[in-house]
Amino acid sequence: MTTLALNPSLRITYAPPIEEELTRLIDALGQCPELAARYPLRWLAIQLLEGDDVLRAEVERLGGPLVTQALEKSLAILEPTYGEDLDVAMVDQRYRFVNHLAQRVLTRPSTPPLTMSDRIDRIVTNRWLGIPIFLALMWIVFKLTTDVSGPFVDWVDGVLSGPVSNWMVALLGLTGLGGGWFESLVIDGVIAGVGGVLVFVPILLSLYFALALLEDSGYMARAAFVMDRLMHSLGLHGKSFLPMIVGFGCTVPAIYATRTLENRRDRILTGLLVPFMSCSARLPVYVLIAAVFFPALAGQVIFGLYLTGILFAIALGLLLKRTLFGNEPPSPFVLELPPYRLPTLRGVWQQMWERTSAFLRKAWTIILGTSIVVWLLLALPVSGEGSFADTDVDQSAFAAVSGVMTPVFAPLGFGSWETSGALLTGFVAKEVVVSTMIQVYNVPGAEEEEAVATTVGEDLLAIGGGLLSATGDALKALPSIIGINLAEGEDEQAPDGLTGAIRTGFDASSGGHGALAALAFLVFVLLYTPCMVAVAAARQEFGSRWMWVSIIGQFVIAWLAALIVFQGGRFFL
Repeated sequence: MTTLALNPSLRITYAPPIEEELTRLIDALGQCPELAARYPLRWLAIQLLEGDDVLRAEVERLGGPLVTQALEKSLAILEPTYGEDLDVAMVDQRYRFVNHLAQRVLTRPSTPPLTMSDRIDRIVTNRWLGIPIFLALMWIVFKLTTDVSGPFVDWVDGVLSGPVSNWMVALLGLTGLGGGWFESLVIDGVIAGVGGVLVFVPILLSLYFALALLEDSGYMARAAFVMDRLMHSLGLHGKSFLPMIVGFGCTVPAIYATRTLENRRDRILTGLLVPFMSCSARLPVYVLIAAVFFPALAGQVIFGLYLTGILFAIALGLLLKRTLFGNEPPSPFVLELPPYRLPTLRGVWQQMWERTSAFLRKAWTIILGTSIVVWLLLALPVSGEGSFADTDVDQSAFAAVSGVMTPVFAPLGFGSWETSGALLTGFVAKEVVVSTMIQVYNVPGAEEEEAVATTVGEDLLAIGGGLLSATGDALKALPSIIGINLAEGEDEQAPDGLTGAIRTGFDASSGGHGALAALAFLVFVLLYTPCMVAVAAARQEFGSRWMWVSIIGQFVIAWLAALIVFQGGRFFL
């Protein structure tokens, strides 16, 4: 600071109009000895011209009307030239001075040295290799999600349907509440409904683990950069890709993430495309149906669904760009690429837990409430001779309500009241599709016939042994990511219980084309209207008009796509 004061050539000089007003202000400020003793007068004049309200209040208090009038006169003189951007102009001139000074004293190498991040980016962000690398990483993520976490899904399912259900039945028996409708509510409503969704927690943990690694390492910013060219073809820029990445986790925060886009047109267009990014709530549905109908190709089917969602988003973006949003050019895209870094265990776990805990909170609120409502409607007879909680599901209120929608889905191959009801409840939350199917396709007595009385100690040992076995199976499944199958040759169990009931139901509603109808069902779940929380978020961010465009538009797109899959498949088969 002393050197700058003694050497006039190092003092920042502003444009002549600003310098003239600074001189005038300094003279006015100098007439107040208290201000001159407390502040450097040139610095104080600069702060006043840049609009420092705190200093202005103090100057007006100490300097009186003379200083205030001088300041107002200077601002009035500079306003025709700079308007409200006087502070921006002054900051810009300071940066120019610093840049000029740096060029005089710094000697830069003709070729800047490449950092490790630069070397990696030459490959990862390459024009031709960037997108294939991104797709390869997504493939690894989904193989990890489906194959490696699969044994833990079976373990959690066994724990909930076995020991936990048995303990609950025994507890209800001790309290005198067993054997009646309340036991049915707890076992068939709460445990079957909520538990049927909780079994997919290992899958979500695997997905969030992989995404956390990519985010913490700095790769996700590169993914946005790589996708910028594609986003431009949709009338957007790479910054819009970030809410879409968030959409793979949950549509709701992805819609709110559009706030980072400066242009309202970009926010609306991105908000319309985000729901096509398959959220994690849809993943349990994919896993269940793929495991029933395509057990050997489950990973490929799920990966194909995610790609299908992206392709539909691209197609819709191109259409909207040429119609509703055709008159406005996209905004420029500026993105700072952070250096690559090694993910930390704490950071990865924090992201995994935050996202999974949100899913668990939903399980004990929305999913629990919906499961109880579904059980109540299934237990309530509307025809036949059954009594409450002891009625044939085909004669239940849920079957009657769901049956109203079956003609809509009949051309798609899944026009049964079971699937229609699951899709209706899926509007509440996509995970509820699974819990509803578990409830409506319930096979009474299948578990009871094989039940064997065990002690709590034996159950705990079985749980621990099952966890060790699941861990071993998961480790054996790791090489399958690169195409090495160590579990090959294991006998596949014949479909029974829930699996057999779902397969039989789809076969019956599709005229024997169960697998094709299941694929059309998956495409419909991928594309149809998001959950009610996401719809509410869209209304809040974009208004009622665009909310209804999203609701109706996605339902129509999903219906047409599922129709093409099923009817087109029947034509070629």
